[in-house]
Amino acid sequence: MRPSTRGRRPVYCSRACQARAYRSRRNPPIPAPAVPEPAGRQRQIAEAVWRIAAGRGLQMATIREIAAEADVSPRVVQYHFTNKHHLLVTALQMLHRENERGARERIAALRDASDPRVLLRATLEELLPLDDQRRTSLLVMSAYYARSLTDPALAAVFLHEGGPLEDLVAALITAAGARPSIDAAREADLLVGGVTGLGLDLLHRRRTRADVRRTLDYHLDRILAEHL
Repeated sequence: MRPSTRGRRPVYCSRACQARAYRSRRNPPIPAPAVPEPAGRQRQIAEAVWRIAAGRGLQMATIREIAAEADVSPRVVQYHFTNKHHLLVTALQMLHRENERGARERIAALRDASDPRVLLRATLEELLPLDDQRRTSLLVMSAYYARSLTDPALAAVFLHEGGPLEDLVAALITAAGARPSIDAAREADLLVGGVTGLGLDLLHRRRTRADVRRTLDYHLDRILAEHL
């Protein structure tokens, strides 16, 4: 992840992982993770962090609370992680890899993943809590974002990324046939930020999935030229 210069809140699947998940347009593979996943106790403890973050927020993620949620002693948590910052960062990195795997699997299952229009819509839908896994991830990432506002050490990691997702969306807009008056980069910024906000509205049940999808289709129709 690289330092952010855009000032927008990160989304539950890091923009770097989104870009990696969707950059391949034809028969995208589902490779094994590049970094070995922590197993056993470390995984158990990280999942406890996710549950606390999604349900109560990271302000409740003390070592004692995490240990209780993971059904281990605080000494076990301290044995596997040097301090709470190390634990929170490791849990975040594990969640990014989990999200990337899910994104790769979903894009591989698309009937026409080589169509830039299909790929563009699928990329943006990854920002929405359309199933339990993505809903939990968005809750966790929102908790990390809130914590990063008052935790500079965590912010240095959590906000440590550029805009690869916006760059990918801009490239897909161009490949899918943008209307002549469209600035693909500006539209990509608006789409990523807007769909992220719509995802939060879904969490609050302020909008329905059907309403969000209609809004997304409206903007794609506005941006893209009609199929010939």
